[in-house]
Amino acid sequence: MHPCPLLQSLPAPALLTTMLGGVVFGLALAAPPGPMNAIIAEESAVRGWRAGFTAGLGAMVADLSFFLLALAGVVTVVQDAPTVRRAMVAGGGLLMLYFAYGAVQDATALSSVDATAADESRGFRKAFVLALSNPYQVLFWLTVGVGLLDPGQVDVLAPLPAVGPALTGLFVVRTGHPGLLAGLFGGVLIWITGFPATIVAARSRVERLAPVVAWLSGALLAGFGVVFLWQAV
Repeated sequence: MHPCPLLQSLPAPALLTTMLGGVVFGLALAAPPGPMNAIIAEESAVRGWRAGFTAGLGAMVADLSFFLLALAGVVTVVQDAPTVRRAMVAGGGLLMLYFAYGAVQDATALSSVDATAADESRGFRKAFVLALSNPYQVLFWLTVGVGLLDPGQVDVLAPLPAVGPALTGLFVVRTGHPGLLAGLFGGVLIWITGFPATIVAARSRVERLAPVVAWLSGALLAGFGVVFLWQAV
């Protein structure tokens, strides 16, 4: 059985560096606080690791869908149609407010993790639908995402002040290579595995953490929802 010829197009050290760069980029994409991580945190705290991981998969599948649409050039309609973009912003804002209401319900009604663990797949639906209605996620794949598809290379350490010249050529990432994209989604997978585990571990040490996380998630989602609706009008 022969390895994929695309992966053979780079020497092993260059391929490893490119995949590592993709992992770092995927972690940087997934880790910042935002609506997706609010949903993952709430699901993890209230329903356990598997529910949080499933919610992360929903956001990841949405990213994969946007990547494929960007590859096909389909999502450019969002960039070229301001009305469509505003409608998506407004829809996303309303969804965030709706999910914020659900988080508040979880926080007030929560008596135990088992009492709310019946539907672990709902986090997937929430994160997936919310991601699909997020025009900023679409625009990311239209800009940065498309740049990742163009063949080329990025010397990651060269622009660093003072030490950049000494580090030139040490960490070169090849764009337009499947190894970079595999690393990127691998980095996202690492985050959606580790972040829920961290929340669950903290919950096991702090008895009342679950409702606190639910309240904080609701507040974060409500804040983003108001911002989105403000931007839409």
